[in-house]
Amino acid sequence: MVVGGLAATRLAAGGRHATEVRMDTVGRQSLVATVTAAGQISPETSVDIASDITGRIVRIPVEEGQMVRRGDLLLRIDPTQFEAQVSRAEASLSAARANTLQARVNRDQARRALDRSTALRRTDRNLVSDEQLETAQQSFDVAQAVFESQEHLVAQAEASLREAREQLSKTILRAPMDGQVTRLAVEEGEVALASTFSRDTGLLMTISDMSAVQINVRVDETDVVRLAVGDSAAIEVDAFPDTVFAGRVTSIAQSAIQAAAGGTGDRAVDYDVEITFDHPPAGIRPDLSGTARVVTATREDALSIPIIALTVREHSALGTEDAVLEAEPAAELRDTEGVFVVADGIVQFRPVRVGIAGEEHFEVLDGLTEGDSIVAVPYQVIRDLEDGTEVQAARKDAKKNKEDRS
Repeated sequence: MVVGGLAATRLAAGGRHATEVRMDTVGRQSLVATVTAAGQISPETSVDIASDITGRIVRIPVEEGQMVRRGDLLLRIDPTQFEAQVSRAEASLSAARANTLQARVNRDQARRALDRSTALRRTDRNLVSDEQLETAQQSFDVAQAVFESQEHLVAQAEASLREAREQLSKTILRAPMDGQVTRLAVEEGEVALASTFSRDTGLLMTISDMSAVQINVRVDETDVVRLAVGDSAAIEVDAFPDTVFAGRVTSIAQSAIQAAAGGTGDRAVDYDVEITFDHPPAGIRPDLSGTARVVTATREDALSIPIIALTVREHSALGTEDAVLEAEPAAELRDTEGVFVVADGIVQFRPVRVGIAGEEHFEVLDGLTEGDSIVAVPYQVIRDLEDGTEVQAARKDAKKNKEDRS
């Protein structure tokens, strides 16, 4: 409600010069405090498909945008060299097993010779000399060592064969989950590189579950403390104009986003926040741009003032005596938030304590009462106002007041 017409008329009649302002009446309304941040759309779950081996791609049976099921063939790498490695490993294993069999025969033969020599020695010490018995023992020990060595070679050959078969199996890449091919970074004939050293270099494609979608936004440090997991949000996606989607905050980073090397010490500090769609629209895609408005608090029937009406002056703090001791004229003065209250055409600065901020209004917790008349705009005038300044309603507001009274 706009007031102040009566005061303006009285000032004009007296011929005094008064500053034109717009005056509002302190009233009540519902307020919604929000935090707004921009970001990009991403699936809640996605898997980057990369190769553990290097080889030429011979088949890609899927296309970007195609839906796939868990286990579906995504890509095949030329298996020729890996099949050859398997064949060599199988041949090596066969040779090792054959050598082990021969070593077992030799060991068993050496054991029997040692057993005979030992039995003859027990029968008659003259039948087998100490040297002959020692030679038989040494022959058995050597044969036993050779056999054990061949057994280790068999185990090694078996491990090599398993590794070769594992490498061969990696020439076929299958879908790890149900989803959509949201990125296809290679074509048939290109060489797939092992992603050991570079995730980006080895990326072949991305599979995403687009049934659960979120927007990842960056929130300033001054606002992130107002957020909580579960807060409701309204999401607008640039690709879907004139449509607002509902969502909820599902994750708030506990540490700030690291600045790039060489950043200055006074850089802005932001935090990653994930907001999940309640019902993502059909056709939504990763990396689309959007804006989320998170509701952090609501007030019903709250005493409120226009945000633009709030200003700062040197004044005694709210809750202290209005008068300042003469002995210490500046002891209790400090920058204080408040508004200019209008009474009989004269303004007086009054400190206020505010609560949540809506889109255009602050909640008033203390300092004003319902029905108080305050200077609302223009801000340039409010910035220069002082206690005792005479004001009058702006002409269009005075005209509106007159029409309202009639």
